[in-house]
Amino acid sequence: MNSVTIRNLLVRGMLAGLAAGVVALVVAYFLGEPRVDAAIAFEEAQTHSHGHEHEVEVVSRGVQSTAGLATGVLVYGVALGGIAALAFCFALGRIGRFGARATAVLLSAAALVAVYLVPFLKYPANPPAVGDPDTIGKRTALYFLMMLLGILLAVAATILGRRLAPKLGNWYATVAGGAAFVVAIGIAYAFLPSMNEVPHGFSGTLLWQFRLSAIAIQLVLWTAFGLIFGHLAERVVPTKEAAAARSVPVTP
Repeated sequence: MNSVTIRNLLVRGMLAGLAAGVVALVVAYFLGEPRVDAAIAFEEAQTHSHGHEHEVEVVSRGVQSTAGLATGVLVYGVALGGIAALAFCFALGRIGRFGARATAVLLSAAALVAVYLVPFLKYPANPPAVGDPDTIGKRTALYFLMMLLGILLAVAATILGRRLAPKLGNWYATVAGGAAFVVAIGIAYAFLPSMNEVPHGFSGTLLWQFRLSAIAIQLVLWTAFGLIFGHLAERVVPTKEAAAARSVPVTP
């Protein structure tokens, strides 16, 4: 794959990430923001009940839930699109005999699991009012450590599956690689510390709904990216059938 092809894929990956970000933004606004508002209302009620003064907002809640949300989601979408496009350039042809579209979808699914679900299941997202401000540094470090482990273990499981394929066949090699990944993640979960900082009186239903909405946003984002980027990448890296058809001379 030459530098021109990689550049074209990188641009298309960023565009696909932007488009996926727009779709995820709609989900975040209608599913996530109402739960954030409810959590903020609980936090303010707790502040008033303890006699603390309400902090002055540097940025209004209206700006946070509109322009701020849009900026964050769209920039995140463009960034993940660029990174995923580079990962696609490396993965194409190395994870199996898949075309560009199938590779993009599989890569998106793997990224959703390794980059988001693995750290999320150990350190799930919390709405405002949940979490001790004094431990935010520790929680952030543990989350990114779990994310790094998820990525490294996913790569290791893929390599293991590829090496076992000649002996076990593709199906059993894939099962073995997946099982090794799950076991390794389970060991990491057991040894890394847990963080449970839900305040007394906070609605369990609200917490559950917030976390479900967080999963829904990521699911929509990665699914949309995989489908859109797969379509765009196929125009840059055509299937073998299409390439073969174009190589056949046309007779008058």
